Amino acid sequence: MGTFKTKNGSVQGFRVSTEVVAVLGIPYAAPPFGANRFREPLPAPAWTGVRDCTAFGPVSPQSAELPGAPVWSPADEDILTVNVWTPNPGASHLPVLVWIHGGAYTFGSSAQPDFDGTALARTGLVVVTLNYRLGFEGFGHILGTETTTYPDNRGLLDQVAALRWVRENIAAFGGDPGNVTVAGQSSGAASVACLMVMDRARGLFHRAIAHSAASPCYTLEIAAATTREIAAATGCPATAEGLTSATPQTLVLASDQVVDDYRRDPASGSRHYDPGLYAPVLDGDVLPTDPLTGMATGATREVDLLVCHTTEEYWLLDAVGSSAKITTDEQLLRFAEDFHLPDGLVAGYRAAMPHAPVLDVYLAVFGDLLFGEYSNRLAERHAQAGGRAFLSRFDRRRTGPNGAVRAWHNADIPFAFGNLDTDCLAFLIGGAPTPADHDLARRMGRAWADFAATGNPGWPSVDNSITQAKIWSTDDNPADDEAAPIRALWAKADFPILCP
Repeated sequence: MGTFKTKNGSVQGFRVSTEVVAVLGIPYAAPPFGANRFREPLPAPAWTGVRDCTAFGPVSPQSAELPGAPVWSPADEDILTVNVWTPNPGASHLPVLVWIHGGAYTFGSSAQPDFDGTALARTGLVVVTLNYRLGFEGFGHILGTETTTYPDNRGLLDQVAALRWVRENIAAFGGDPGNVTVAGQSSGAASVACLMVMDRARGLFHRAIAHSAASPCYTLEIAAATTREIAAATGCPATAEGLTSATPQTLVLASDQVVDDYRRDPASGSRHYDPGLYAPVLDGDVLPTDPLTGMATGATREVDLLVCHTTEEYWLLDAVGSSAKITTDEQLLRFAEDFHLPDGLVAGYRAAMPHAPVLDVYLAVFGDLLFGEYSNRLAERHAQAGGRAFLSRFDRRRTGPNGAVRAWHNADIPFAFGNLDTDCLAFLIGGAPTPADHDLARRMGRAWADFAATGNPGWPSVDNSITQAKIWSTDDNPADDEAAPIRALWAKADFPILCP
């Protein structure tokens, strides 16, 4: 059975295995171009007949070319689509997991091989993945005119529209619209945290999974300054008229140019180290507050939260060349000053890593600054305000053909999705998976499925007095949670740390 009836029309999927049917590239909103560009997402047009949904939809405007994923083309406009994997099309009230991909709010798509939902669907979940607007199209700030408003956080609004599509349509695929978990990694996890404090998303999901949530949200002042830089790079005025006249391709290229300028200039402040031009904007409307502040008020306590981060987050960014090389004490000191880090924090890391080179100390601090410590605080702040939160850390390491394989950023996701045997993911996990790796993937996938179904992943929740973390590792790598001494170093840091 591969035909399903949605509110907009019937769709035809295909059987990816004996147990799972996939339906790919279903529009959840109208193409966000032409008169719809830079606006809130509008409903997708209805269609007649049966729509063929056996291929992923186009990706959002971006310059990235990711292994195994489609490449954006300027001719692609129908980018707001969802994909569904269902284990039993004739079933009903199955728990639903909706996945939001990461990529620094700038690149990525739901079509990446590590996000294939087949293995997770076999655990009894209906799995949904989605595309949303990225870069300037999704997160660029545009000052409105007397007659036209251009909302901030259009990428988040797209995610809300996709969740509304799930509420209205997922029962046709065997899912329960009253039992929806939204999940994401990196900027996708940060999006999840933002959705938790957004009025527009309230009631659309019931549980949340955030892996390696990226910490920054930007003020309107920071977002406006970025817009001026992008406009200067395009040669157009930083006005609504100037920016709407620039093509998506022009804005992608301008963003790349601004990023490159930051990378080349060590005196450019915090953005020099790994330039992130886009992030959710604290606009007071779509996103009224940052997630940590919102969670502290108890506004999110009705949503169960599962948080994970890897123990060596930033080594991936160094390996792929997106992070500045900091190799001297002088550079390390300047890094701490540029981010206004608390006195003694870097010295504390050096004491904890007495034989490590400067680069490793820098990568450890930066990883905790952007991902690790922020993730910990999300879980703790949620629990302190009366919510139920679970914390875990991914610490799977191995020795590969080219040396040590780190527990780095994004390495946990192929395990949670159960996609270890895809060739283009070998770099992330350090070569062919071992039997112990497959066992770890089975356990992580089961935890996601149990959490989505019941709100309990299988270990104790965070207590107000002590943070208990589940440590994910392979059987031949027993791990203890050694985070406490490092976490103590962050006691003086007031998150979120905004990066101008």
